[in-house]
Amino acid sequence: MAHQYKMIQVPPAIRIKAKDYQGGEAAAYLEEIVNEQARNGWEFFRVDTIGVRSDPGCLGAIFGQKSVMLDYYVITFRKEN
Repeated sequence: MAHQYKMIQVPPAIRIKAKDYQGGEAAAYLEEIVNEQARNGWEFFRVDTIGVRSDPGCLGAIFGQKSVMLDYYVITFRKEN
């Protein structure tokens, strides 16, 4: 059984105002994305963290800037071909 895969990058943090905090915001955010994709025929498969190293540009390197590690989150969906 062959599958087709689709990845959607999501932000590493969700911003909300303190007065709007109720708990469960991250789950609700992901649930919305998963349900939207399900309506389009995609099955949720998994969530991965992908580390990306961002190196400084030429000018930044001259001034001693170091590489920065950034974490990105990707939701993977699949459906049968």
